Amino acid sequence: MKQRFLALALLFAVVITVNAAGRKEAPRETAKTVTFTDSVGRAVEVPENITRIVPSGALAQMFLAAVAPEKICAIPSAYSPYQMEFLPPYFAGLPVAGQFYGAANLNPEEIARIGPDLVIDVGEPKDTIAQDMDMISGSIGIPTVHITATLRTTPEAFRTLGRLLDRMEQGERLARFCEKTLTTADALVAQVGNDKKSVLYCQGKAGLNVLARGTFHTEILDWMTDNRAVVDNPASRGSGNEANFEQILLWDPQVILFGPGSVYASAASDPAWRELQAIKSGAYYEVPVGPYNWMGSPPSINRYLGMMWLGKALYPQYAAYDLYAEVSEYYRLFYGRELTRERFETLTRDSLPKGGNGAG
Repeated sequence: MKQRFLALALLFAVVITVNAAGRKEAPRETAKTVTFTDSVGRAVEVPENITRIVPSGALAQMFLAAVAPEKICAIPSAYSPYQMEFLPPYFAGLPVAGQFYGAANLNPEEIARIGPDLVIDVGEPKDTIAQDMDMISGSIGIPTVHITATLRTTPEAFRTLGRLLDRMEQGERLARFCEKTLTTADALVAQVGNDKKSVLYCQGKAGLNVLARGTFHTEILDWMTDNRAVVDNPASRGSGNEANFEQILLWDPQVILFGPGSVYASAASDPAWRELQAIKSGAYYEVPVGPYNWMGSPPSINRYLGMMWLGKALYPQYAAYDLYAEVSEYYRLFYGRELTRERFETLTRDSLPKGGNGAG
């Protein structure tokens, strides 16, 4: 909530500064418009032919990069060289406009300077989403829309974006892939039944931050596993809740998932971690990353990779699909990149049971 107020304050400051200086916006070219009703019922006049779009944040960026990457004219934050190995090369040269939620560093002046046709927000709606979208639009003089996308409604979000951006075929391809993946994961979870593996997702330099049950960030984990991290106040941030090692010993899960950059590499040689059954049995894995964490961070369409990987890592007896085939199709559809078998094996080297290559 504090971050949202900071973002609103920034927008107000820009409006006040512009008015105080007596500057006027340059007149925009008159273009034919149509009325688009967004996911929260706002009727917004948008250009009939949308060619330049700016995402409101990281989640929106990921959706838009899959549907219409060539229309994106600014990004929320700079990509690392490693991320750029998986993304369209021209993304590296796009201006950074910040984001409205999360870091709350949206730069209205930069967006106004870039002059997109539309600002698009995608994700789970906040309680104040309609007011937030109106605020952004009113501050920069550019239409802003919200498209709701939860884990289950992602297919429809892609279809909506496809219609809005005149990319219906691509939107449909993406929607069908997501529907297929959800159906496969639903069937696997049904087969597993009450035999879900007990799991902890540990991250941070010491591995003591856990993703606790009951948050947006653990949606897949809570669905596909018995997430042992049950705390009184689950944190709604990607860094999770800080725990101590005594509590981790009490949870003692069958499987541990280590976040990228955590203690995966040293766990087996650490006397403390070796007390856990998951480490003793070798049932611990590092979450794959490329270009994003497959389980979240941010919790967006990358979670479709996460559910495929998690099924294969934890329940190979029920996961009859070829993981490489599914992941390479995802990379082709969502990133426009071919994923070689060699690159796939590098990405999942520490993420699957030893001797398993993800084949069906």
